[in-house]
Amino acid sequence: MNNKKIIYIISVLCALLMISGCAGKSQTGATDTVNAQPVESTQDDSTTLDDDSASTDDDEILIIIDQTPKPMEGYSFDFVVKQVPEGFALAEMQWITPHTIIADSVQDAIENGANGEFGFYISGNGQYSGFIYPDYMEGQEGQVVFLFKDDQGNELTWKKELTL
Repeated sequence: MNNKKIIYIISVLCALLMISGCAGKSQTGATDTVNAQPVESTQDDSTTLDDDSASTDDDEILIIIDQTPKPMEGYSFDFVVKQVPEGFALAEMQWITPHTIIADSVQDAIENGANGEFGFYISGNGQYSGFIYPDYMEGQEGQVVFLFKDDQGNELTWKKELTL
């Protein structure tokens, strides 16, 4: 019975991956990328630079959050980091409410992905990532924050208000 569930979950995740890959392809021909709006309503392209340099399209962060229900026990949402400015890498993920702060480094997320713990996770080869939370957190309103750092210590953040 568990093998059927695993196969079903893998099939659903592969389908989601294929669908998200199709949305990322650009159409042939000239397009106006300066005034383009995000396609997903769950996206927030806001970035914050620690230094005072002007933000350009190269400084944009694009993260897609998928809150569709999954055929598994517990509650979760998935996320995919689609675009990060050159030289920056994901450093930390946070869930923040007035009563709760959950912060996981990338290493913590990899460990959570291996052992199934609550919190942010990144699976095996980094193909899947998300946030798993206990039942009592369902319906909480808060903010998900992704922190990116470069080798010089500069930081960028991406934030999105969510209801679990």
